[in-house]
Amino acid sequence: MIPGILYIISAPSGAGKSSLIKALLSKKQLSRLYNKTKISISHTTRPMRPGEVNGEHYYFVSVQEFKKMIAKSAFLEYAKIFNHYYGTSRKAVEFLLKNGCDVFLNIDWQGAQQIRNLIPDARSIFIMPPSKDELYKRLCSRGQDSEHIITQRIEQSVAEMIHYNEYNYLIINDDFNDALYDLTTIIRAESLLLKPQQLRNAALISKLLFN
Repeated sequence: MIPGILYIISAPSGAGKSSLIKALLSKKQLSRLYNKTKISISHTTRPMRPGEVNGEHYYFVSVQEFKKMIAKSAFLEYAKIFNHYYGTSRKAVEFLLKNGCDVFLNIDWQGAQQIRNLIPDARSIFIMPPSKDELYKRLCSRGQDSEHIITQRIEQSVAEMIHYNEYNYLIINDDFNDALYDLTTIIRAESLLLKPQQLRNAALISKLLFN
């Protein structure tokens, strides 16, 4: 079994990373190569938003339950953001990777640093908005946060974007389709690296070279 690739995708709130990941996984042309691609579902203590489903968008848990999981080393990474905890299940991710699934982690720069220390082979992608004005418009269009919270998110975005140079790839999400194409190109290129191709096509290579 060829182990899966772990992809870290980070971006400030409103930059579009969740929408890009969702669109990538729904692309029919990727089904042949990425029929074993999964997005890791994080645990969080924040309240569920309208339209969200437990176990689909996040696993919504209490602060007490989350802290119990921390004590049991159940997370590959976790962080406290805007007074709410977010964490990635160690058991779930390791199981998927072991069984040949590529896994996407939708996490912030703090979690990315923790993951890279544990899994140096993980590939990381940072997504930026084209401007602060556009970021503000996107956050307002959600209709989920007050003006005060949006202002906090804009300030937090700058603190997050400072860490862009810690990542392997950078995508500017100005035009959504262009950004999706860029993300797709990265995933395709990673799947064509020599080592995984050698393992994936060992029988063919043997026939071509030695039979």
